[in-house]
Amino acid sequence: MKFKQNLKKFWHFVWEDDSLLSWIVNIILAFVLIKFIIFPVLGFILGSEFPLVAVVSSSMDHDAKFDIWWNSSAACGSFICKQSDYYKQFGITKEQFKTFPFKNGFSKGEVMVLTSPKNLELGDVIVFISKEGKPIIHRVISLNPLETKGDKNPAQIQTEFLNEKNVGQYTLIGKASLRIPFIGYVKIVFVWILSLFGLQVA
Repeated sequence: MKFKQNLKKFWHFVWEDDSLLSWIVNIILAFVLIKFIIFPVLGFILGSEFPLVAVVSSSMDHDAKFDIWWNSSAACGSFICKQSDYYKQFGITKEQFKTFPFKNGFSKGEVMVLTSPKNLELGDVIVFISKEGKPIIHRVISLNPLETKGDKNPAQIQTEFLNEKNVGQYTLIGKASLRIPFIGYVKIVFVWILSLFGLQVA
């Protein structure tokens, strides 16, 4: 009987109390529910350890209609060229690119739903981890070896921590299969607020 009464009081506190403490408890419960129940279940269903990722960079943003982006500047080696010329080096034509998933790219602040990274195809958008532990979401432009490129970027990234000309299969997290607009800004704003206090979030 006492347990039921305590449970009833807690239920009232969580759902009907307007206090600051109740609000904080609600946030904690939502975090626990999403982190330890919803995410694992989604991950199991979709075949990805991380079923949802927020887009926090603009590397896949076309900023314009497809034809304008296709003719925008890129870097072919030491020469300035067009995006069309860059993809031509990989045998990718304009007509072929238009059949790729997310052919018009996507924007910072969107959330991508990830599925299993198995059976990748040319043009798929994948998420993988760089050597410094950061998630990268870019498009597959070669399968053997596995190479990627951000649609907006002038060229593939090759640094000490990231080599897009040879992406390891073991670094793959998932393949982007669906996008949800705008709600990723919740994470972006949260990270920005924490940065004001000198804190970082992965």
